[in-house]
Amino acid sequence: MNMENIKASLIAFIKDDAGLTIVEYAVAGGLITLGAVAAFTTLGGNVSTTITSLGCAIQGTPC
Repeated sequence: MNMENIKASLIAFIKDDAGLTIVEYAVAGGLITLGAVAAFTTLGGNVSTTITSLGCAIQGTPC
C-alpha cells in the first residue's frame, strides 16, 4: 500500500459514524441500567423499613 491509500483509508474510517451510533446506544443503555439499579436499591431499603415498622406496629412492640 502506498501512502495515498493509507491516508484515504484513514480519512474514510474517521468520517464513518456508524460505529459511533452503537457506542451511543451502549452508553445510554448503561446509564439507564445504572439509574434503575440505584432506584430499586433505594426503593428496596425504604420498603424494607416500612414493612418492619408495620410488623412492629401489629405486634405492639417498639422497633
